[in-house]
Amino acid sequence: MFARGGEVITTVLRILALFGLLAVATGSANAEVPLLHSACVAYVESAAIPKTASVANLPYACQRGSRPAGTRWTWLRLDTARLGDIRSEWHLLIDQSRFKRMMVIIVRRDGTVRRVVRTSAELQDVGAPGGVLDFSFSDHGADLRALYLGFDKLDDLALVRSVAVATEAEAARSRDRWLILMGLFAGTLLSAFTYNVLIDRGSRFPFQRWYLAWITIALSYGLAWSNVAGMLIPGFVGPVVVSIDYILVGLLVAAGSMFFLSLVEDQLLPPWLQRSGRGLALTGLLAGLLAATNEVLFPPILMDRLLNLAVMASAIMAFFGIGYAIRRGSRVVWFYVIGWGPVIAIFALRVLRNFGIFPQGDMLDVAMFAALAFEAVILSLATSHRFSTLRNELDHERRSREWGLIEAEKLRHAALTDPLTGLGNRAAFQTALQTRITTGRAAPFTLFLIDIDHLKDVNDRLGHAAGDAMLCHIANRLAELAGANDATAVRLGGDEFAIVAADAEDRSARIETELARIQGAIWHHVDDRRALSLSIGSARCPRDGHEPDLLYRNADLALYQAKRLGRSLHHRYDAMLRTLLEVSTTFASDAETAMQRGEFELFLQPIVDLEEDRVVAYEGLLRWQHPKHGLLIPSQFGDILVEERIGPRVQDHVLDIALGLLRDNASEIPCLCVNFTSAQLSGPVAAKRVLARLAHFGVPPHALCIEVTEGVMLGRAADGVIGTLHALHDAGVRIALDDFGTGYASLSHLRQVRVDTLKIDRSFISALEHASDSAEEIVRAIIGLAHGLGKTVVAEGVENEAQMRILLELGCRYVQGYRFGRPLPWRAIGTVTAGRMAQPGNR
Repeated sequence: MFARGGEVITTVLRILALFGLLAVATGSANAEVPLLHSACVAYVESAAIPKTASVANLPYACQRGSRPAGTRWTWLRLDTARLGDIRSEWHLLIDQSRFKRMMVIIVRRDGTVRRVVRTSAELQDVGAPGGVLDFSFSDHGADLRALYLGFDKLDDLALVRSVAVATEAEAARSRDRWLILMGLFAGTLLSAFTYNVLIDRGSRFPFQRWYLAWITIALSYGLAWSNVAGMLIPGFVGPVVVSIDYILVGLLVAAGSMFFLSLVEDQLLPPWLQRSGRGLALTGLLAGLLAATNEVLFPPILMDRLLNLAVMASAIMAFFGIGYAIRRGSRVVWFYVIGWGPVIAIFALRVLRNFGIFPQGDMLDVAMFAALAFEAVILSLATSHRFSTLRNELDHERRSREWGLIEAEKLRHAALTDPLTGLGNRAAFQTALQTRITTGRAAPFTLFLIDIDHLKDVNDRLGHAAGDAMLCHIANRLAELAGANDATAVRLGGDEFAIVAADAEDRSARIETELARIQGAIWHHVDDRRALSLSIGSARCPRDGHEPDLLYRNADLALYQAKRLGRSLHHRYDAMLRTLLEVSTTFASDAETAMQRGEFELFLQPIVDLEEDRVVAYEGLLRWQHPKHGLLIPSQFGDILVEERIGPRVQDHVLDIALGLLRDNASEIPCLCVNFTSAQLSGPVAAKRVLARLAHFGVPPHALCIEVTEGVMLGRAADGVIGTLHALHDAGVRIALDDFGTGYASLSHLRQVRVDTLKIDRSFISALEHASDSAEEIVRAIIGLAHGLGKTVVAEGVENEAQMRILLELGCRYVQGYRFGRPLPWRAIGTVTAGRMAQPGNR
């Protein structure tokens, strides 16, 4: 059993040497300025956060005493005279304790004040290794007039181990030392734990089970106390850690006592000692739990002292038991003496420190973790040989399996992997989806379908190599977020990806959040920079479908809705989408008859010149007088406008209606603005087709204004659309960019595209009256930009006098909205609106 004991002992000595060096470094190289023992104390009954002057004028006492009953705030006036040598960038290091709120006040010699207030739930960014809260400041020590530290509902000042100041370099060295120390500590305990778990995988004796429990608790205590766990678990710092530490110390007392009783032969210990040991184990556990309740039943200082007494009593019981066992010839107890003697001694010294008998400092804490590591290794000596044997057996078994798995893995990888991105392909997607479906009722999951917006534009403008680079970039982002959430990411083909994610532990919600972060992120390729845009649709199993095909079709329907709503967003499937699809299909079949019956009509809304009080143009807004559903607006039937079969015919029909109005009412309608889709403006003959219709109706080109959104102008068919707009503009047709400010047009786009008018989106106008909103500055910027580029500005959605006055002050001359007239058929407007708007003083 001990054939390799010499090697293990050598390793133990090396580890302990490292611990010793760290202990010396922590103690001797610690150049922190201690402030706790020189601080003066005052107490405040009010729970409110006090003003700086109130804190400065408190009756501070430099002789410590118990906190008076009924007080809330405990305030420390720290000695700033000791900080004169600190030049810049220093850290206030505060021992972790329990409180509701804490506050740091710095009063500088020039009279300025800095206040830092944190609740117990807002400490995630100040936890530091070594069990301290680390607050960073940049003031020179000589510039400080006063420094105050306050705690609301502090357990007790006697339970605060230290308050100190360290320079940036000293604080960094302390963090590094503690991280190295805890790395050695955790590695040693994990090694000991692994030995005992792997080597004897059959039934274990009670002392083995208690040892594994003790070492697990000790590791948890070390990681929690030192704040290393807080680096892995956000928010696990401060008061919550103190409460957990109390529980873990109670568990350590209980597990340590039970380990000793189960390790030593039963016949060697008298019954009264065994009963005492079990009673102390229960007492330690209860004391730890009560200490963690924080004033629920007893004062914290009382429960802390009780827990420390339980630790002392357990140590005394162990010494009595060791004496009995040695006198009666026990051999196994010497393992306990060698391994646990230092641990018990260090715990006893820490208890004396907690009672104020032993001085404060990090030396005992470092020594404690060194003793725990020493104990873990010593008690693992007997298992080292068997572990080595087991390791050899496992290595041989692993090698025998590897050769058989390599070829199978290569074939599987080729069959299920997309060669460009390295993600799973459609076959992998179908396998993953089917696997999830079979357990979907018991374990719900979400299917995300993801399309890269404007990939064709990247391919056309930058080349297919750039498009492939964008695909790989997004694939890497999706693989990262899928891997972090136990999900499956695949590329279905082209620009379409999919993620299958379980709903457990909010994984789907986290994926939604990560996908939202990708939206708008800047992607670089050579000298080009582009904002990423993803259209995302999702469906949940089993709620939205329990068959693979149905679930995929519903997610695809949600994806289509995301694209229809403007792209660069996520839309979840709901049953209404299926209903809307059926309604849209019905409308598409009704549209042919609607054109024949004249059910489509343009409602006109005036565009007004505020300076001259007259109508200068109208915008034509499409309406459908449906025989069954009544008057419909485009948001209810707009899908038919982009439907491949009927959409272009409806668009041409609407253009004919607009040109007919211009022809028949040339004197009353100076200009008519009509919304165009990308389909109307795409293709080599699109401009000729529009100009031909103008000539057919005898309407001069300048009487027609084509309105396009940023999405139409810069969509997948951007090159063709921009070319058509240039040709129409050269022929005299006016061009307006609608809903400006809500899309992604840049200054370079405005310079490249010949736009006459920018129409500010109504969302900015409606927010003009809110003083806290930035809408006014945005509108001012858009107006200045347009005027600087020589373009006209029209504000949409003006509904009241206040908005109109603000726009006039900002220099916006042309407006449109309910304040000047709702959209109506021309026969209802006639010349009445034009005449009314031409009257002076009608603002």
